[in-house]
Amino acid sequence: MNKASFLWIALFFMLLGTGIQASAARAEVIADTTKLIVPNAEHGKEALLITRLLLQNHYRKTPLNDSLSNVIFNNYITNLDNNRMYFVASDIEYFKRYKDYFDNYLLTGNIDVPFQMFRLYQERALDRISKVNKILETEPDFNSDEMFTPDREKEPWAKSFDELDELWRKTIKYQALGLKLEGKEWKDIKTTLASRYARYHKMIEQYNSEDAFQMFMNSFTEAFDPHTNYFSPITSENFQIDMAQSLEGIGARLTQQMDNTQVYEVIPGGPAYKSKQIYKDDKIVAVAQGDKEDFVDVIGWRLDDVVQLIRGPKGTVVRLKIVPHDAPDGSLPVELRLVRDKVKLEEETASKKIVPYTEGGTTYKLGVITLPSFYFDWEGAQKGEKDYKSATRDVKRLLAELEADGVDGVMMDLRFNGGGSLQEAINLSGLFISKGPVVQVKNADGSIDVGTDKDSEIAYNGPLAVLVNRFSASASEIFAGAIQDYKRGIIIGENSFGKGTVQQLVDLDQFLPQETAKLGQVKLTLSKYYRVNGSSTQHLGVKPDIEFPSAYDADNFGESSQPSALPWDQIRSSSFTPVNKIDSKLIEQLTRIYSLDLQNNAEFKELQYDIEEAKKARSKNEISLNYNIRKAEIDDVRAARESIRDLSTQINDSEVKEAGTDRKEPKDVYLDESLKLLANLIKIRLG
Repeated sequence: MNKASFLWIALFFMLLGTGIQASAARAEVIADTTKLIVPNAEHGKEALLITRLLLQNHYRKTPLNDSLSNVIFNNYITNLDNNRMYFVASDIEYFKRYKDYFDNYLLTGNIDVPFQMFRLYQERALDRISKVNKILETEPDFNSDEMFTPDREKEPWAKSFDELDELWRKTIKYQALGLKLEGKEWKDIKTTLASRYARYHKMIEQYNSEDAFQMFMNSFTEAFDPHTNYFSPITSENFQIDMAQSLEGIGARLTQQMDNTQVYEVIPGGPAYKSKQIYKDDKIVAVAQGDKEDFVDVIGWRLDDVVQLIRGPKGTVVRLKIVPHDAPDGSLPVELRLVRDKVKLEEETASKKIVPYTEGGTTYKLGVITLPSFYFDWEGAQKGEKDYKSATRDVKRLLAELEADGVDGVMMDLRFNGGGSLQEAINLSGLFISKGPVVQVKNADGSIDVGTDKDSEIAYNGPLAVLVNRFSASASEIFAGAIQDYKRGIIIGENSFGKGTVQQLVDLDQFLPQETAKLGQVKLTLSKYYRVNGSSTQHLGVKPDIEFPSAYDADNFGESSQPSALPWDQIRSSSFTPVNKIDSKLIEQLTRIYSLDLQNNAEFKELQYDIEEAKKARSKNEISLNYNIRKAEIDDVRAARESIRDLSTQINDSEVKEAGTDRKEPKDVYLDESLKLLANLIKIRLG
């Protein structure tokens, strides 16, 4: 079969309808409940436009050929049925005859075949879900020794519908067991699951052509890199509304992944951020109002409905059940209690505290500046407001106050700082170094722009440490990388996230103004960040000089966990002069101190053990469906996870001076160890 015949194949596929390899009876039943989803008049033109935009402007210069067609095809299959619960092996074999033609579909704007595949997915999903009530007629035997694989992304496709029936029986048993382990009786379990799948059935029934087009186009855009995305008109509109309204409630933006509600972003200054218990990609599975209302299962709910359930008046309580993004398969959800509030943007600003730390008989006054993001008030600056918000201006003021208080050293705490303004990262770096390059930006055309601090003034020239974790990304990595390259301060903590790319949101309406229907938007990767030494922050992130134990593997969390992430590479170094306040001998001395703590500090040893146990639990794909076995396993995992997250829950005996007030604050093992290392840095330099 040659490519010249692909349009005839598409026509043949279209004539087959939605009942490919399905029985006539099955197709007849589904036909009564499914609207025929076909491309809108604008979709072909929009596909052509998006294709041209990516091929001409994306940073990754990838030809649209058979090789990329296969990637798009595989992405699309994964997006349609990521857990291999609806299609059977013969469906996939049938689809494979089109895997070399997806480039042609995009180049011609003929997207009938992808829509046919979407319709078959919808048919199969509705058919499967309609059988759940039959499965729920009989309570499963929770004492039998059956095994189940929840994550089936790499498992073989079911060979037959009978095999798929058995898979679904185990799936429902697995979900029922999870509810039983939460203490529910079979009657309630049955009701919960029946309601969940009824909602999911309704949601799939309501899929429309925009849903199909968005899924297919994202299968294409994400073949270039994970941060290049297509947003349908309704998705774009809802996102803009959410951007405005997310400042109320718990302070988190949400997204939908199939039947799950996931955390898209946690906003600094909000209840979710302050809790330090909700992170990007956590799944929200249930919501309860106040302290006494029962939880409502929200799996299978549409995103808008979940958002409305979570939002509420300031001062009221909402309880959530979440499955953490790093939890092993089969983990029970964690229950959180949050008090709704309007996100206070002033609490997104940098803050300081002074921590007295005694080391070797000497007490050092250490200043800690916590920076949640690299913020900048563009509107206020353009209006000429005197006190517009800026991370650099605020940190500069706090440094002056700390020096006036006579601190011996400063710690910049960038944990959970996901980035922000590139210029702020440059300017903030300039507070600690004299003028010089801070970051290099390589554009899609190969040109390189150098972001330079042009102000020779140094706001603080004393001992400096920077604390990062796996959630420190983008602008945080530029700042930490510059401090490390200039050998200005010591970097401590976990390896950072590794996002070293720059995106721009493109409104498609500007290219096809004659279209009557509104078009969507594309978020497009245009540039890539590089450190002044020429190394990209992409993929690898910033490796600390002293690296703490981390619960997050690079394979599971961070930029490196994304298959289509742009690779690490290196360009020519900028011309810069290190200040050499940090050298290899000093790092070796501090590393020895840290290594002894790792061996002898009971808290560190317990933390390291719990991290390893949690990693082992996450690596297990097959789990037991036996109640007693699962309960014992979950109790062990829960204990390990609670120990890891206990970093901020115990009370420390040390006095903390903040804003002129002595008080006790929650213990933070990583910060304590970082301050100890900073105190030793000062001691070594003075000694």
